[in-house]
Amino acid sequence: MLTLEEIGTYAEGFLESVLDGEPLSERDAALIGLAVRASPSALDMQGTQDYVRRALDAGASAAQVHEVLVLVSGLGVHTLMVGSSTVAAVLRERGDLSISAPLDSLRQQLWDQYVGDDPFWDSMEQQVPGFLDALLRQSPEAFEAFFMYCAVPWKTAALRAYLKELISLAVDAAPSHRFMPGLRLHLANAVQLGVGRKAILQALAIASDAPLHRGIA
Repeated sequence: MLTLEEIGTYAEGFLESVLDGEPLSERDAALIGLAVRASPSALDMQGTQDYVRRALDAGASAAQVHEVLVLVSGLGVHTLMVGSSTVAAVLRERGDLSISAPLDSLRQQLWDQYVGDDPFWDSMEQQVPGFLDALLRQSPEAFEAFFMYCAVPWKTAALRAYLKELISLAVDAAPSHRFMPGLRLHLANAVQLGVGRKAILQALAIASDAPLHRGIA
């Protein structure tokens, strides 16, 4: 089982040569706190309400607050990330040729349109090997929907990119999720965007304090 201590050890090692930088602003800390409580892995409604108020009081706009919800709602795609490759592996075991055959024209067109030679998806492939190919082969509809839905908070752009990465790594590190492929990806992205060690460790500390999923009545 992946522990919070192991997540912390990985992050500390990754950040060893990263400059301290600025700490989180009160607004950013509140938005990250909101994210880990509104996340599908927690759905802490009282905490969500409290942190909506905190974020607004700290200067966040209503659009920024709601974009946090849109961003973290995408956590459900992790089912596709780990599940599609698992199904593909079982199909290969059973000799299903469709899972390894050349792409048909529709699938190739979708691959070229959404993946192409964008280096971001190379990083995704390193963290979740075979996911995009497996998803495309099994459901072109889900493949296209994955890209369209995940792009929404990047199109509305109420939050800056660095904060989206901090929010994403925080929800991936939360006690009831602990999704290392995503955490590694978003941690690297945050550093590339210039986020310092202090802010990243603060985001992880906020994540570690997130409640477990207690259910919705």
